[in-house]
Amino acid sequence: MDRYIELSEIFPVESSQLYRDWLSSPGHSAFTGSLAEINPKVGGKFAAWDGYIWGFTLELEPNRRIVQSWRTTEFPKDAPDSRIELIFEAVNGGTRLTIYHSNIPDAQADGYEAGWKDYYFKPMREYYR
Repeated sequence: MDRYIELSEIFPVESSQLYRDWLSSPGHSAFTGSLAEINPKVGGKFAAWDGYIWGFTLELEPNRRIVQSWRTTEFPKDAPDSRIELIFEAVNGGTRLTIYHSNIPDAQADGYEAGWKDYYFKPMREYYR
């Protein structure tokens, strides 16, 4: 059975900046501390964490929402891509980023939930403080 993750965090940055940084090779690399290469268009390919993560951008709503196919080098070869939906919501004190990650191979969900917290939210808190 495939698993689903929902995580949310508030960052002290404008939603437009966080959205731009997510889709920018230099911005994404800066807030994670690891190399990212991103084509910021619908249909564009992205890779993050030195190629450990990759996929394609499926939908964009400027400054509000990003939907991407997503997989890692650890996915079983026959597993379909998972899907992430990122929601950028302006709130008092910055932006609430909510990540909905679906269609995750069941045995890997706990590791990816920890990964979002450790390899995205934690360095992003440091970067945007």
